[in-house]
Amino acid sequence: MSESRSGVKPRFAYVGCFTTEQRKARGKGVAVFSIDPANGAWSFVDACDAVPNPHYVCLDHTQRFLYSAHGDSSEICSYAIDLQSGKLRFLNKQPTGGDNSSTVMPDPSNRYVVLANGPGVAVFPIGADGSLAPRCDLVIPEGEPGPFRDEQEGPHPHQAAFDLTGRFVVVPDKGLDKVHVFRFDAVHGKLVPCNPPFVKARYGAIPRHVAFHPSRPYAYVVNEQDSTVNAYHWDTTRGELKPFQRVPTTPTSYVGDNMASEIAILPSGRFLYASNRGHDSVVIYSVEHKTGMIEPIGWESVQGRKPRFFGLDPDASHLYAANENSHTIVEFRINQKTGKLSPTGQIIETGSPSCIVFKTN
Repeated sequence: MSESRSGVKPRFAYVGCFTTEQRKARGKGVAVFSIDPANGAWSFVDACDAVPNPHYVCLDHTQRFLYSAHGDSSEICSYAIDLQSGKLRFLNKQPTGGDNSSTVMPDPSNRYVVLANGPGVAVFPIGADGSLAPRCDLVIPEGEPGPFRDEQEGPHPHQAAFDLTGRFVVVPDKGLDKVHVFRFDAVHGKLVPCNPPFVKARYGAIPRHVAFHPSRPYAYVVNEQDSTVNAYHWDTTRGELKPFQRVPTTPTSYVGDNMASEIAILPSGRFLYASNRGHDSVVIYSVEHKTGMIEPIGWESVQGRKPRFFGLDPDASHLYAANENSHTIVEFRINQKTGKLSPTGQIIETGSPSCIVFKTN
C-alpha cells in the first residue's frame, strides 16, 4: 500500500482491458477503481463492458466523459461518468471505418476525439451530452508495408497524439515504418498532411508511440520490433520531425526476445521511460536538457509479464505498470532527482490491463 501523499489526488482510475478469448484475456471491460486520497490505495468499483476489448481509454477535458478504443473491433464508444460513484454509463457507439483501434484522444478544443483505428486515423465530433457523432474524417496512409507480415500487412497507425501546441497530430505507423504528421483543422475536424507528411523509421522498426518533451523541441518514439527509442527534433512551426539519436530499450546483456511498447516523460523533462515486453521492465533514460540526447541509466522489473502500458499519476510522483499477461497493475514511486523507480508494494489485480487514466476532479 502507498504511503500518505500530499496535494490534490485523483479520486478514480479507469483501466482499459482486453476481454476476448481470441486475446487470451480475462478483463471484464473498462474497470473503475476508487483511490484513497490519504494513502493511494485502489479499490474496485465496477466494470463496464459495452463492447469487447476496450483496451485504450481517455477522458475528455472536462473529465465528465470517457471514450474507449477497441481491439479487433470496428466501433468506438462513449460513456458518461457519475461524479459521485465514478461509475460509467454507456452513451453510444460509432463505426470507426477500421477493425482494430489502438488509441483515442480528445483535441484541445474538446470538440473532437481522434482515433488510431487500425488502417488509418479517424475524427469524431463530441456532442453536448458527451456522445459521439459519426466520424467527420478518415485518413488512411499510403505506402509499402515493412518486412514483418504478421504485424505489417498494411498501414497500421498505432497512436494519434497531439503535440503540446495542439496544432499537430503525430501518428506512429506500425505497418509502414513511418511517423506521419498532420495539421489539425479544429474548425472542420480534418487532418491535413504536413510538408513533409512523414519521417521514415528504420525498416522493420515498427514505430508505436510518441512522447513530447514538456519544454524543449524534442519528441521520442518507441519502436516495438527493434526495441529502440528514436529521438527527434520537433519543429512546432512546420510540424516536422528530424531524427538525431537511436537508443536500445534493453540492456546489452539481454539476448532474449523483446517488444517495446509504451513511452512517457516526466513533467520536469529530466527522465524518460519506456517499457519492454520480454525483458518485462521499464527502462529509465536521463534526458540532456540542451541537446535532447538520452542515455539509459537503469531498468526496473515490472514484477509481472508483458507491460503493454504504463502511466504516470497526475502529479507524476508514481508510475503504474499494467502487466497484461499477469493481470496486475504494479505501483512504483518515482525519485524526481534520480528518475529511479521503487515498488511501493501495492499490486492491483485486474484482468488483462492495457491502459490507465486518472480522474482528478
